[in-house]
Amino acid sequence: MLEKIPKNAMHLSNQGWLESRFHFSFADYYDANNMNFGVLRVLNDDILHPQNGFNTHQHHDMEIISYIIEGEITHKDSMGNERTLGRGEVQYMSAGTGVFHSEYNLHDTQNLRLLQMWIIPPKQGLKPFYGEEHYTKEQRENKLLHIVSNQNGDAKIKIHQDVDIFVCELEANKNIQHLPQTQRQVYFIQIEGETSINGITLHPSDALKITDEQHLNIVALTNAHFLFLEMYKNKTHL
Repeated sequence: MLEKIPKNAMHLSNQGWLESRFHFSFADYYDANNMNFGVLRVLNDDILHPQNGFNTHQHHDMEIISYIIEGEITHKDSMGNERTLGRGEVQYMSAGTGVFHSEYNLHDTQNLRLLQMWIIPPKQGLKPFYGEEHYTKEQRENKLLHIVSNQNGDAKIKIHQDVDIFVCELEANKNIQHLPQTQRQVYFIQIEGETSINGITLHPSDALKITDEQHLNIVALTNAHFLFLEMYKNKTHL
């Protein structure tokens, strides 16, 4: 089953310094029927304006992955990490028992756009950790780049929860196949450009919930950039 979520159906938040598109209930947006998709609890498409950011704040019992689309993010946390990442790079943090961190766009003129994903961990009270991976466009160009897996998976980024995340920049008129594993579902985000997935057309910032599909045929209608998460169906905990 394919359920398209057009960008215009998502909640928009504009705080002046921060513009966000919320895929699920978050902050000032609450919908009891749109709390999560499996273990994917939060997915925010954020635009952070220059010389602004999130001051030091705490997270716990959540696994947080940030995928940078445009600009640069500067992260600093209570574990002693301080990093700056750019387009196509990934920052991840398993907050566990608790982490304080800040995130800023320190550039004078360029916006920062990122996807921030919060994953429910398999249990509470895990030991916190942080990391990042620096990827090139060539690594995701016309192929699925596996950026996140569980601890037993083959992605460079390994979190506690059993989730796989893939990204791709696909040239116009090319196609790519994906076979979801049995009893797993997919949440697909169209970042840039347009694609057709099993006949469903997605425009920039649209999303697609995919369940009970054994084969995905992803066709780039224009130069396209997308990300998707694959996880067990209908589970919020293992």
